[in-house]
Amino acid sequence: MQIHQSAEDYLETILMLNQRMGRVRSIDVVNELGYTKASVSIAMKKLRENGYIAVDGEGNLTLLEPGRAIAERIYGRHRLLTHFFVQLGVDEAIAAEDACKAEHILSEQTLEKIREYALLHDAQDSVKPQGE
Repeated sequence: MQIHQSAEDYLETILMLNQRMGRVRSIDVVNELGYTKASVSIAMKKLRENGYIAVDGEGNLTLLEPGRAIAERIYGRHRLLTHFFVQLGVDEAIAAEDACKAEHILSEQTLEKIREYALLHDAQDSVKPQGE
């Protein structure tokens, strides 16, 4: 099933907030992303109707398995790309911002090559004598 970038962003945000705060409500997503309450409400309704999230009686959002799988995939891409951009010398805040844009569009092949390069670079850094 094809899922839009905005839905991926919402799912990733729910995952990140859940890891940071434990419980997540729509207002937390509003505050994190800076979107209007109405926009987030509509998005949460669509995600719920499509089986990506559940909402309990207190308004807590829970990722269902399909939503969790998408969120974890996107968040993994985000972390990899941020790490890679920082390795290249990009400021961490800018790297994270750029990763957020790129995480949706890069192919699996490109991401795998970035992963291989980043791991190789990490390994080389760990064996360099201190001071280099």
